[in-house]
Parts: sequence; C-alpha cells; structure tokens
Amino acid sequence: MSLGDVLDTHRVVVCVGCGGVGKTTTAASLAVHAAMTGKRVLCLTIDPARRLANSLGLDEMKTQEQLVPRRLFEAKGLELEGELSAMMLDTKTTFDDLVRRYASSPEIAGRIIGNKVYEYLSGSLAGTQEYMAMEKLHAVRSDNRYDLIVLDTPPTSNALDFLDAPERMADLVDSPAMRWFVQAFEGAGKFSFNLVGKGAAFLLRGLSRFTGTGFLEVLAEFITDFNDLFGGFRERANEVSQALRSDDVAFVIVTSPNPLAMDEAIFFARRLEEFEMRRNAFVINGMRALYAEPSLQEGELASLVAPHLPDDMDARRTVKRMRRAVDDARTQAIADRIQSDHLRQRVGPDLLFVEVPHFEQDVHDLGALSQVARYLTGAETMPTVIS
Repeated sequence: MSLGDVLDTHRVVVCVGCGGVGKTTTAASLAVHAAMTGKRVLCLTIDPARRLANSLGLDEMKTQEQLVPRRLFEAKGLELEGELSAMMLDTKTTFDDLVRRYASSPEIAGRIIGNKVYEYLSGSLAGTQEYMAMEKLHAVRSDNRYDLIVLDTPPTSNALDFLDAPERMADLVDSPAMRWFVQAFEGAGKFSFNLVGKGAAFLLRGLSRFTGTGFLEVLAEFITDFNDLFGGFRERANEVSQALRSDDVAFVIVTSPNPLAMDEAIFFARRLEEFEMRRNAFVINGMRALYAEPSLQEGELASLVAPHLPDDMDARRTVKRMRRAVDDARTQAIADRIQSDHLRQRVGPDLLFVEVPHFEQDVHDLGALSQVARYLTGAETMPTVIS
C-alpha cells in the first residue's frame, strides 16, 4: 500500500495537521501527481499564500475554480494526462450559500446576509472556517467534473476544531442563548424585556447599558431570522459529519520530525479514531538524511582536501570544521529517526508511514511539487545512510 494507492481508491483525500509542517505542499503535491496520472483533480485550499499559487503556476488563488494550464506542466517536462484545478475557500461565500439554501424565503435570507452581526459571525466565529471547509468539500464531492478532491484543511492547534465543527455549528443554532433572544423579540420586530424570564431580562438590560438597545434589536433580529434555518442547517451539518466517515474519504495526517508537531499528529490520530474516521497515512516531512561516519582519520582527510583549498586556508582546521558539520547533521538525522520510530510505536506500526526528505530549496513550482510527490507515492525513497 502506498499513497498512490490511496489516491486511486478514494474520491476525497483530506490532509490534516498543525501549521508549519508542509501540509499545504503535501496536498498540492498529491493533487499534481493524481492529475499527471490521469485524474481530473480539484485542489481545495484554505491557504491564500501567493507561494502556493506560484507553485501551481497561478498568479493568485481565487475563490472560483482555476484550471492549471497544461503548458505549465510541459514547461517543466511533465506529462499531464488528466486535469488539475485549484480553488481557495471563501468562508463567507460558502456560509451565504447555505443561508440562501435553507432560509424559508428570499426575504429572510436577505435580512440575515445583510445583518451586521452576521457579517461578523460568518467570517470570525470560532469553528466557522473549519465547518465551511467541510461544507464546501461536501458540495464539490458530488460534482462529477472531478475524479478526486484534495482538501488542505485549516491549521489548528486543536483537532476537535476540525472534527466536530459540523456538530458545534448545528448546536449553535439551537443554543439556549439563541432561544433567549428569540423569546425577547416580538413578531412585529420590537425588542422587549418582558418576554423573557427575570434572570435573562436582568442580564440583557445590563448588556444594553453598554451596547444600546439598538444593538440588541439588531442581534435579536439576526437570531430570530437565523433560527429559521434550524431544521435544514442541522440536517445539513449531520449530513456533512457523516460524509467524513464515508469509505471514499481518506485522511492523511501530515507532520514533521519536530517533537511538538509529532505530539499534535498523535493527538489528531487518536481523535480521528474516536470519531470513527479513517487514518489512512502519516506523512513526515523534512526528514534529514543520515550521513555515514567518515572512515578516514583527520590527517588523511586533510591531505586529501589540501590541494583543493586556497593557500591561506589550513587544511586541518578546515577538516575539523567539516567534521563538526557532519556530526551536527548526523545528530539531527538521528533525532529525526528517533521521532519517526516513536510515532510508529505510539499509533501502531500497521499504518502507512511516508517519509519526505528535507529539501535545501523551497518547493516553488510544479517541478518541485512533482519531486515531492515521487517521495509521497513511493516512486523514490530516502536512503538509509548517505556515504
């Protein structure tokens, strides 16, 4: 089993992990490989960084699908048998589409979208981005233009932000706080403290001293209208949540040899298991190669390098510095190997583990993404020791 097999046997591949471990590069590399081997692929990303757009040969990531031109692959000597499209998630637009779909009338949908409270919540509420990523994934999953969707999820310090986002968004619609304001807002649209219990009225009156009753009316109007979405919204959230557990959805956990990143990956893997979601593979990016211990003594090495050095450079001192550099590199490589073995022990050796080497240069174009993909899919593997 390789990551190439995972791409061939699943409709959706979700790349998850904390920030700074190469998750976006991994997602893009998998998408490039799948497109090169004949699939029609959509790479859906949360990262608006120009670096990713440039890697795909695009000027910028847009919220509409962009087809990566075939000529860009050909310019790097790459054969493209399928198609590759890329798109950046627009949280608010995705939320707006949900509101229009489940509001009982266009008028209510228009009031919600135009409400100032909604403008803030649709882009800034905790968990919104995570849920909308899943919502957009669910929407494009049924699009028969694509054979494969690769999703680059938001970086998160807490796996639960991603895994239970559908449930939390549904619970928000049916929360006690929502019901307070619905009770306090009359059918005519007038805010009244008389329609809630004494405790709630006391709290709301105190809040109105700081915000003004006008703000509470705006908030209550939003919540009353938003409550109109409840049935459809909860049903959709449950549908999205179940879709993540489907047989055609694969999860690839991306990490690095950094101990903190490893701990996050282990935690994420356990939470996936608890949520009955698959752990299809682990990708460990940035593994440093282990150099062999020099077999020659320093004196012998000095005599070998001396003819290649400027006259004012002492060969023995140069060799000592070179030995220290090799020792440092070996120490780092051994530390990476220990972390990789530790990960296998803690999550189980039967899972798929893929190691990608540390590249001296940044991954900045389709050629580099294709090279990363060769390691991801097993076409190339890291050498055990470099002589």
